[in-house]
Amino acid sequence: MALRLGDIAPDFTAETTEGTINFHEWLGNSWGMIFSHPADFTPVCTTELGRTAQLKDEFAKRGVKVIAVSVDALDSHTEWVKDINETQNTTVDFPLIADKDRQVAELYDMIHPNASEKATVRSVFIIGPDKKIKLTLTYPASTGRNFTEILRVIDSLQLTANYQVATPADWTEGQDVIVVPAVSTEDAIKKFPKGVTIVKPYLRTTPQPNK
Repeated sequence: MALRLGDIAPDFTAETTEGTINFHEWLGNSWGMIFSHPADFTPVCTTELGRTAQLKDEFAKRGVKVIAVSVDALDSHTEWVKDINETQNTTVDFPLIADKDRQVAELYDMIHPNASEKATVRSVFIIGPDKKIKLTLTYPASTGRNFTEILRVIDSLQLTANYQVATPADWTEGQDVIVVPAVSTEDAIKKFPKGVTIVKPYLRTTPQPNK
């Protein structure tokens, strides 16, 4: 059965380019992103892993650990990383899981038979410090992921985990947010001292509370 939001992210032990890891232990109390790619030495995946490496500081400042997975072998990963570093002008310094037996791919439902019987689709899972799945995204093999959007969603997830707010369409860090319906207007005015704008009784905005 497919994983759903709020499910505990399945734990596993696997060989990676940075040694053997136990996933939950490796995550510790951090946020995490596990994402799959269809195969090593493929063009779109090369750009994706390169872009992830280039965004190292952005993931780090959000406290997000990144790990990638495909059904290729460890020696293949190691050789491919050299190509990624060369062509994308970066240094891949996050682990790549060697999932030859498809243990991780099957735990996370990363193989979609209608697309491929063997290769993983482009799946993304964002996992909170509580080990619960906060976001799932699935892209076809032909479409590279938008990592700016992934970072935007992480910003929203981390903000809304700590404050009783939601983020509107196209929201980005620093913009106004929405007061959740569970908070009365009276309480919202007390809770958000920067001010509350009442557009409609059910649509109330406030400046981002942690800025």
